[in-house]
Amino acid sequence: MSVPAVLALDQGTTGSTVLVVSAEGRILGRAYSEFTQHFPVPGRVEHDAEELWQATVRVAREALASAQADVAAVGIANQRETVVVWDAETLQPLHRAVVWQDRRTAGMCRELKAAGWEDLVRRRTGLLLDPYFSGTKLRWILDSDPSLAARAEAGELAAGTIDSWLVARLTGGAVHATDPTNASRTLLFDLDAGQWDDELLGLLGVPRRILPEIRPSCGDFGTAAGSALGLDVPVAAVAGDQQAALFGHGCWAPGQGKCTYGTGAFLLLHTGSERPSPRPGLLATAACGPAGETAYAVEGSIFVAGAALQWLRDGLGLLDEAADSETLARSLEDNGGVYMVPAFAGLGAPHWRPEARGAVVGLTRGTTRAHMARAALEAMAYGTRDLLEAMEQDAGLAGAALCVDGGAARNDWLMQFTAGILDRPLRRPPVVETTAMGAAGLAGVAAGLWSSAEEFAESCAPGRTFAPAMASRERESLLAGWSAAVRSVLASLDAGKP
Repeated sequence: MSVPAVLALDQGTTGSTVLVVSAEGRILGRAYSEFTQHFPVPGRVEHDAEELWQATVRVAREALASAQADVAAVGIANQRETVVVWDAETLQPLHRAVVWQDRRTAGMCRELKAAGWEDLVRRRTGLLLDPYFSGTKLRWILDSDPSLAARAEAGELAAGTIDSWLVARLTGGAVHATDPTNASRTLLFDLDAGQWDDELLGLLGVPRRILPEIRPSCGDFGTAAGSALGLDVPVAAVAGDQQAALFGHGCWAPGQGKCTYGTGAFLLLHTGSERPSPRPGLLATAACGPAGETAYAVEGSIFVAGAALQWLRDGLGLLDEAADSETLARSLEDNGGVYMVPAFAGLGAPHWRPEARGAVVGLTRGTTRAHMARAALEAMAYGTRDLLEAMEQDAGLAGAALCVDGGAARNDWLMQFTAGILDRPLRRPPVVETTAMGAAGLAGVAAGLWSSAEEFAESCAPGRTFAPAMASRERESLLAGWSAAVRSVLASLDAGKP
């Protein structure tokens, strides 16, 4: 017998995860698929938007086939700053998607800063002028082919972040929409007014007519056609991946925070209905309240987290699987003085030095692949500590447990080490695909599967808490080594080195 459920599409940076979640919080169906990462030249990262779409549909059908479920709604969570441009009529992508990790618009951002625009951008959007965000990427795509700019002005194109691309394809082009959590990552969104900003659109030369309509995160995003998923079902929720994870943890009240360890690592602290004004290097962003309404959060981003393990696996051949890193880390008594600063796409918060490049320091003839694996894991913990300290000073998170999720959160050694470095408990849910669970929760609340966010949270099983057990002397020594490694990277920049 079919049971009531929701379908959650979590379209991430390296793959698409789909869950079918029942009203009792059980996972009835699950599927996952990676897709191709394109690196045409150093500093550029692209996805084939059509391949991304096909992978998402394929795993959605796989998850549905394994679940006997009466699906009430679809919820979407997505990599946020990646941008796609497509033909508004045929729905064919017109350029590879430019990924959030891509740095090709660094020069454009420097020019805008030099012209004095960053203060206005920060006041309006809560963001920084950085190629991380999608607005300059969109401008670059339009400039890459003169015909695209002309067609955009004529209204023949559509553009948006990955959520908008999925909504357009799911609905057969009937709906071109996004939500505030994704719109707030574009450099084009007035965070206070909750709408596209004409001055910023003019600054980046983006025609308003190609952008999606902004709808509430819990809202009407049309109907997914049977030709896509095999059934007609409402698309009832959309949220950027990090805000979806925040909701999935039950963090919808001021002071609650979470860190997601995926390709990058993202720490968000919910601030409720009050827009925060954090220091440079931290961001103000839209989030979801308990009913999916717009709220706010402070965010800090580590650009490379789990991606460092992928590099060790795919780039250097030091790992057969990313999960092997836990066994290798446990095989060592200590890190041997080896530290990795994985600034492959620049240093994120709180330093925010996009021109930085990665480094491994402390190498000796005794360094092994185990040391490299451990250094990559430890870097995630140190980066989390850097972010948390900055947020504590700005928003007072001191002493609170931190919720964690993402693929790397499955690594018990990493979670225990991070609890020690932070000197506070970590709470890991039983389902670490919390981004997908957040999308499910938002869609289920919108569709009435759960009467409230609280009922959704109650349906989720309790997880595991990692209590800190590291001696203060060890913690201080490790943090000193990390700080020295980061200083060496920053010093190379200040000295004008590549």
